[in-house]
Amino acid sequence: MSTVDLTGRVALVTGGAGGIGVAVVRRLAELGASVAVLDLDAAGAQRIASSVGGLAVVGDVTDPATMPAVVAQVEKELGRLDVVHLNAGIGGGQAGVDGALDVERYRKLVGVNVDHVVYGVCAAVPALRRQGGGKIVITASLAGLVGMPADPLYTLTKHAVVGYTRAAGQALAADGIVVTALCPGFVDTLLLGAAKEEFDAVSLPLLTPGDIAGALESVLADGGPGEAWIIQPGGHASAYRPPDVVLGRV
Repeated sequence: MSTVDLTGRVALVTGGAGGIGVAVVRRLAELGASVAVLDLDAAGAQRIASSVGGLAVVGDVTDPATMPAVVAQVEKELGRLDVVHLNAGIGGGQAGVDGALDVERYRKLVGVNVDHVVYGVCAAVPALRRQGGGKIVITASLAGLVGMPADPLYTLTKHAVVGYTRAAGQALAADGIVVTALCPGFVDTLLLGAAKEEFDAVSLPLLTPGDIAGALESVLADGGPGEAWIIQPGGHASAYRPPDVVLGRV
């Protein structure tokens, strides 16, 4: 892995007050970055930001006005923006295949897992262009590469994120903006909910938030435009190589 030095750089992490976000904020700070921590949990965001000398920002990532306002605040208070980790995410919480659909819950899932990513990229790109380029890393999932029958709606959102990353990465590469997706397996966070007991019962190894922070560092060092990087317990982060399919012309 190449060396990552973020001294003098500014990073923004969404969903930065819990789980993966906390580990990522701390890793980015260790690499030298000034870090803005965005979360709905005001106290949590302040606690984590204070621990690394960063900036706490409170906001709802499903609101289209939030990300532009946050990016503007980061530039105003920290002077620039170089790295964005769009990490906020939630689980599906319902099958979405059996005719009984809680539409409000479904819309929230799409709002956090998909809309927030689009809002975040669109808000961040002008700021990154002002620095001559930068990095955007999006937390997806292995469920963005393979089907997860236990949570089809979550699978839907993460497939959308991976597809968006592949296309946006190519579209922004000429600007020096590298967009990549991070696709971990199951991570030991609150997002697992009751499934954590099932994993423990069969001794299924889980990733830790620290594993994801390490994978993020690898992506920042070596990730290419539009790539999806996978990480599973006991392994090293690596770029997933999809089959070659040529996009035809109409």
